Amino acid sequence: MKTTFFLILVFSSIINCNSQTAEEFFYKGVAKADLQDYRGAISDYNKTIEINPNSANAYINRGVAKFELQDYSGAISDYNKAIEINPDDANAYNNRGNAKRKLQDYRGTISDCNKAIEINPNHAEAYYNRGIAKYELQDCSGAISDFTKVIEINPDDANAYYNRGAAKINLGQKNSGCLDLSKAGELGYSQAYDVIKEFCN
Repeated sequence: MKTTFFLILVFSSIINCNSQTAEEFFYKGVAKADLQDYRGAISDYNKTIEINPNSANAYINRGVAKFELQDYSGAISDYNKAIEINPDDANAYNNRGNAKRKLQDYRGTISDCNKAIEINPNHAEAYYNRGIAKYELQDCSGAISDFTKVIEINPDDANAYYNRGAAKINLGQKNSGCLDLSKAGELGYSQAYDVIKEFCN
């Protein structure tokens, strides 16, 4: 926390004393986002984009800040621009899919996550977001497959175990589902134990 605050002071000093560069505003925005000052971060990303309208990273980071402020449509607009600048950025597709998921556009989420996975077959977050969207569309088998892939990439992902367990229970695979919930709890996802009490005893 102190390091991030120091970075903001350093970048502020640089910007006040020297020419204002897109990179300086960008990293100042990153530091503010690390402090969860998302509105401040957006202001700095705005300045980055004014100086360099082709900064895909600035659009992505501004989209993330808007997402954190629950401006999902605004986030999607920024991810659209990032993809226009760099159509091979898996993170931009995944992030846009996640924002669509928040707006309950689950098929749109799946489409974007498919593209992210096509670009980066080991994009764990894209598999996770796609799995959640499939679960919401009652495709529990597809969701299980995606959560399994997340676990293959990151064996300590408690959220993936939790959601895979819930999907298995919905398919009547109680024993296996309850084991997944237990693993999620073991990895620190305490909410899993409430579900275990309800469905596994």
